[in-house]
Amino acid sequence: MAPNEYEIKKQICDIGKRIYNRNMVAANDGNISVKLNDNEFLCTPTGVSKGFMTPEFICKVDAKGNVLQANKGFRPSSEIKMHMRVYEKRPDVNSVVHAHPTFATAFAIAGIPLTQPIMPEAVISLGCVPIAPYGTPSTTEIPDAVEPYLEHFDAVLLESHGALTWAGDLLSAYHKMESVEFYAELLYKAKQLGGPKEFDQATVQRLYEIRRQMGLPGRHPADLCLNKGKANCHNCGNCTSEVSGKSNDELISEITRKVLASLGK
Repeated sequence: MAPNEYEIKKQICDIGKRIYNRNMVAANDGNISVKLNDNEFLCTPTGVSKGFMTPEFICKVDAKGNVLQANKGFRPSSEIKMHMRVYEKRPDVNSVVHAHPTFATAFAIAGIPLTQPIMPEAVISLGCVPIAPYGTPSTTEIPDAVEPYLEHFDAVLLESHGALTWAGDLLSAYHKMESVEFYAELLYKAKQLGGPKEFDQATVQRLYEIRRQMGLPGRHPADLCLNKGKANCHNCGNCTSEVSGKSNDELISEITRKVLASLGK
């Protein structure tokens, strides 16, 4: 039997404590939402620490982000707009998590997408994690920046801001956020040790095939590359290639510029 609304509110509070205790948010940062049906969504309020919520804090909004129910003193975060864009473009998604995990956000601030294939679990579960261009918080700039990635990915870094993950249920959306941060932390530490040893393209393709055989839900570069017949996203070095609409020559030039920039040339 599906959990009732109150139970879902308690789950949101529990996940809020988890992201707070794992240093994925500070103070009142971050937000969480869950889809109840096509026009009802539960979400965390603005101006409240996600580590100290109780069920009466949780608000209910419609598909446009308008308040349907909120207790006195609570109102939805202005960033509910990006949650609503995910739900609009991905009918399979029932939960969205936004946080500022320190390592992943550091990559977002540095403008470095998580594209290096360094561990099997990250390749299978996440593939690549691209960076959506910077948008002003509380405006439609962030939803507009994220939208091109929704069709092909289940996680994205937000330039100079944080990370956003989504999935078919709340726990899975949260686990994706954990996975993004763990991947970012390992990549960061490996860089301090002289640089990670990356998988070659054949190894990445074998891991992609394992994912397909497992039938894991969600969107992933393994499916993108299988459908598009192009090199896998890890080895192309640019997670925007499938959604940018640029020509191959333009993409090659852009990738070359990014590689040279990363080398300090």
